[in-house]
Formats: sequence, C-alpha cells, structure tokens
Amino acid sequence: METGALSARGFAYPSQAMPSGPAMTTSGRAFAPPAFYSFCANEPVLCGTQGEKKLVDLTPQLHAQLERVNKSVNRRIRERADPGNTGADKWELPATEGDCEDFAILKKAELMKRGWPASVLLLTVATMGNEGHTVLTVRTSNGDLVLDNRVNRVKDWSSTPYRYFARQSQTDGSQWQRV
Repeated sequence: METGALSARGFAYPSQAMPSGPAMTTSGRAFAPPAFYSFCANEPVLCGTQGEKKLVDLTPQLHAQLERVNKSVNRRIRERADPGNTGADKWELPATEGDCEDFAILKKAELMKRGWPASVLLLTVATMGNEGHTVLTVRTSNGDLVLDNRVNRVKDWSSTPYRYFARQSQTDGSQWQRV
C-alpha cells in the first residue's frame, strides 16, 4: 500500500480510503447506549470522532503502542460493575476502577494524548451470550482492531467472541451505526 506524508506526530496515513484487512461493515443508524449521552455532555472531546483521517497506517511501532496502552489500562484499572447494580449504567473516565465502557473510554483518552486521531478511535458495543460489552475499535490499514478489557492482546475484531451491533459514526461521534 502506498502511504501519504507523515503527520507532525509521525503517523503515516494511507493514500487509499479502504483498509487492507478486515473491516467492520456498518449499515444505517443505531441507538447509542443511553448512558453515552450524559457522559458526552460532560466529556465532549472523548465522544468526538472529529478528524479527516479514517484509517491510520499501522506500522509495527504504532501496533506496539496499541498493545502497550491496552495492557497498561487493563492492569491499572480494577474491573467493577456500576455501583448499586440497579441496571442503570454510568459511563465515566475511570481513575482506579470501572466497567467495560470505562476501560474503552480511558484507552481512547490515552491514545488521543499520544496523537491518535479521534476519527479512528470508536466506542463499540457488542454482546456475548446475553451480556452487553463495550470495546474500543481502532480503524487501521490492517483492518479494524479491538482493545478489550478482557484480554491484554489487541485483536482483529472478527477474531473476538463477540456479536457486534453498533459503533460510533466516524463522521459524527454523537451518532451510532449498526454493525
């Protein structure tokens, strides 16, 4: 694949718009998880998907950075269900503990601090059995990769055990699309 110029942060952007590996196929609008809206009112930058880039050319160095961020957040944050276990979900940027969407939000924040464009970092919801789950999808030239609080290795989305049903739109972070 031919690559375009390097950005100021050292990212090489592909000159083609299509990923070379497997990508999630989206079709039409989906409902966002209800807690997403209240979170976005407080943290609009972390809900955004602004940016011109739709894929990052995944170099070995950038892949290693994804792996480091995934492992670091998984080790630093203790997993816990939302307080009260009332079924009401609360999305937040975790300091010491959180549930799956909190892990995904922190991973997005960490990658954005390192210069990753918000437009390739998409909150994504899935199910496994009867349980809902949230991960961070990263759009790359090698396809869509998933950072998950349940595993320390970054995986191709199609090799995970989940049934994906919605993710943030790359053109408008307040909108979600069916997967």
